[in-house]
Order: sequence, then C-alpha cells, then structure tokens
Amino acid sequence: MATQGAAKEQTKSRIREPKRYRVIMHNDDFTTMEFVVDILVRIFHKNEIEAEQIMMSVHQKGSAVVGVYPYDIAKTRILESMNRAKAEGFPFRMTMEEA
Repeated sequence: MATQGAAKEQTKSRIREPKRYRVIMHNDDFTTMEFVVDILVRIFHKNEIEAEQIMMSVHQKGSAVVGVYPYDIAKTRILESMNRAKAEGFPFRMTMEEA
C-alpha cells in the first residue's frame, strides 16, 4: 500500500498548470465601440455590462486586459477577433503577454 501512495504523489508533482496569458485590447481611432462590445460578448463571452465597461476602459486608458487564458485559448480568441476586424475594415489590435 505504501508504494501506491508514493506513486500517486510522484504523479501529482509532475503535473503543472499551463502558463496563463493576458489578452490585451488596444485603442484606435477607427474601430467602433459597437464592434468592440460585440467582440467582447461573442468571442470573449462577456455580458453586455462587462463588455461596455472594458470597452470604455480601452477607450479612456488606451488598452485593457480582456481576460487571462492558457496560450492556445488566448491565441485563438485574438486571431478570431483580428480576422473579424480585418473583414470589417477595422485596424483593431490585440496582444498577449504572460501573466
């Protein structure tokens, strides 16, 4: 029985939480506020009130953290947002940094 407990303990020590990344939205003078709120609701799953608060923070401060995600999720959401912006003709920009 003692060896079984030791094996479980070793397995637990090898598992690491994935690194987390902040997704940062940047302000520009051309992307509409409505588009930004729509991105936050549809892609980042924010409710309308939270989306409007983040959008205003981006507008007033120049940038804001939209969320913190594992790398693949952060990258996918950024790419999806940027592709939608490009299709709409907006110079919308998002970046990510390790949390």
